[in-house]
Amino acid sequence: MPRADFYLITKERFREEPLLLVCELARKAHDAGLWTLVLARDTAQAEALDDLLWAFDSDAYIPHQIAGDDEDDAAPVLIATPDSDIPMRPLVINLRDDAVAGTFDRVLEVVPADDSARGPLRERWKQYQARGLELKKYDM
Repeated sequence: MPRADFYLITKERFREEPLLLVCELARKAHDAGLWTLVLARDTAQAEALDDLLWAFDSDAYIPHQIAGDDEDDAAPVLIATPDSDIPMRPLVINLRDDAVAGTFDRVLEVVPADDSARGPLRERWKQYQARGLELKKYDM
């Protein structure tokens, strides 16, 4: 059964830089051998995440790329901008405003620390629930 995991930002370091949590999630996925698609909100966010994945941990190497930078898009972690037409992967990290459509095994939703920004995520929870996904929540 497909699953949606919601990661609620609570720790100070993730409050200061929410993309650090995305890096940690991408590292865990890569360590587990899961091919991951990160759905970035826009090109600027995709580029910021691309840079941060190189720099966030000197001991970690996470092979990644922005979709379309290379014709085969074969990196284990692929960052997609809204204008890229990329097939789904088993694991999707969603940074966009809408629930993920399509087929996947698991979607990870990063929930901002700011309470006012959590409304759309509550709506997304209901959408995934209506589609029959198993739902889990984690404080990070």
